[in-house]
Amino acid sequence: MNELLLILLSVAPTQDGAPAGGMLGTMMPLILIFVIFYFLLIRPQQKKAKEHQKFLDSIEKGMEVITNGGMIGKVTGITRSIVTLEIAQKVKIKILRSAISGKAPQGGDETESGS
Repeated sequence: MNELLLILLSVAPTQDGAPAGGMLGTMMPLILIFVIFYFLLIRPQQKKAKEHQKFLDSIEKGMEVITNGGMIGKVTGITRSIVTLEIAQKVKIKILRSAISGKAPQGGDETESGS
């Protein structure tokens, strides 16, 4: 915290109006903001995107997956960009591989209880 305060004070203008730290001193707060954004926002998002792409590449027949629209189905066919899902008995749909958001939650075959 003290280092941040020293950095911010070094950017304060001198009596003649010129910044005390020169060009580097004036750019330091912008650089600091970018570093904070990188570690708090950009880097975690890139890591999450890599993990999702790795998951999409590992999809195989028999897996239960969930789509971006919330449908849960079993993978019955795969091509480079299209996945065929069986969402009910003898009901199959084709979707883009990129439309799969993740693995289906366990215990997805819950029976409906009658009223």
